Amino acid sequence: MADFDERSLIERCRQGEDDAAFSELIDRYKDLVYGMVYRLTADRSRVDDLAQDVFLNVHRGLPYFRGEARLSTWIYRIVANVCAQARSRSPREVPLDRGPDRSPIDPAVVDGVFGDIELRDRLEKAIAQLPEPYRFLIAAHHLRGVQYEALAAALDVPLGTIKTHLHRAKRRLRELLTET
Repeated sequence: MADFDERSLIERCRQGEDDAAFSELIDRYKDLVYGMVYRLTADRSRVDDLAQDVFLNVHRGLPYFRGEARLSTWIYRIVANVCAQARSRSPREVPLDRGPDRSPIDPAVVDGVFGDIELRDRLEKAIAQLPEPYRFLIAAHHLRGVQYEALAAALDVPLGTIKTHLHRAKRRLRELLTET
């Protein structure tokens, strides 16, 4: 979206008289928000609720948005905060690789048709094991294509720190994937 369009949309939302403006904002950013929340949340049943919380925080925070960064960068930060708060409030997770009786599931037979699904599942489980900051960086940069500079601005950390943390996150992810 062009900067002019973004600024115009923000101003229309701030005025509060144009309900369609906030609906347009949601339409433009819903894929970004849902994708990031999905990647950062262990409890898939809460994705809709957390995405709604993000948009509620966006709506409440728009009057205070200074415009020093892009709107998407500001929204990334809100997603990270909402997911971190939800994670700190949620109880411990039950591993998905356990059966109803909590015994390990034996993946003795691998069906070729489900190879891609299995690989995607392994990747998602490995990403879920990463610490919260690393999971956010992997989801934002590698899965959503957010540039280093935008991540540094959203998280208010130096660019070098982002690069270092991404390197460590990728290394840890590689270790997790080779362990299984």
